[in-house]
Amino acid sequence: MQFPDLRLRRLRRTEKIRSMVRETALSVNDLIYPLFVVYGKNKKEEIKSMPGIYRYSVDRILEEVDEVVKLGIPAVIIFGIPEKKDPEGSSALDDNGEVQQAVKKIKKAYPELVVITDVCLCEYTSHGHCGILTKKGEVDNDATLEVLAEEALSHARAGADIVAPSDMMDGRVLAIRELLDEKGYSHIPIMSYSVKYASAFYGPFRDAAESTPQFGDRKSYQMDPANIREAIREASLDIEEGADMIMVKPALSYLDVISAVADEFPYPIVAYNVSGEYSMVKSAGKMGWIDEERVMMEILLSIKRAGADMIITYHAKEAAKILNRK
Repeated sequence: MQFPDLRLRRLRRTEKIRSMVRETALSVNDLIYPLFVVYGKNKKEEIKSMPGIYRYSVDRILEEVDEVVKLGIPAVIIFGIPEKKDPEGSSALDDNGEVQQAVKKIKKAYPELVVITDVCLCEYTSHGHCGILTKKGEVDNDATLEVLAEEALSHARAGADIVAPSDMMDGRVLAIRELLDEKGYSHIPIMSYSVKYASAFYGPFRDAAESTPQFGDRKSYQMDPANIREAIREASLDIEEGADMIMVKPALSYLDVISAVADEFPYPIVAYNVSGEYSMVKSAGKMGWIDEERVMMEILLSIKRAGADMIITYHAKEAAKILNRK
């Protein structure tokens, strides 16, 4: 609806009226909070490059989850850091691994909290890549699929509500879907990292998850930041393979991609407001260069406005406190 300029000026005088005509609304229900679970006991380790974010051992994970639930955040996504790593990432399949134990503990304490698990090998491989390597040191896409499917199955057995493959191997959604269906977990949705760019914004996360590649980079299996039509192809392929939700990662520099994917597919769209985006806001806020709270909320609103239905963000707890005050 078009308003004359005079009417617009009058509307802007009253915040209540302004909120009535607001086109985009951000809610606590839109937020997903990431959790890092580390091996050992009695651990709470602050991640230096991500102020306010910690790694917890399983025995202390509920300290963080308690607050998440009290704030009304509906979901968490879990990343695991194992004690032992090897070239095959075999600890990812351990039913008593950090992620699996954390899922069981959280679901027992809070059955209604939606627990999502990251399905990838980068945290578990000694070389830091997201898949199994060939003798030449290249990622073997097809050999990795079976391992990823078994990892997803292990998470489902532990009680995960949603599995989220983030590896970007071709065909992994279909491999996961077929194995879950075969083993009686057809009800478990797949939140696919369908559109994941080879981004410089992941740096702090790699510190947090101890997943920095020991050689090379991930450009051979993550997307070129220059491409947007490729994003539509990647999302389309994952949907054909059985994905239930489509993710775009990172979010802030890829708002146009979120919008394009949301316009193209009538599926729930998830955006990952990644570690580098978080750390820049925290650093600038600490220096007093920006109004940290306002910038944080403006960023999250822009992601929602672009078309995201859900936002994975390290700001979730802070944003929830603000939204709960309104």
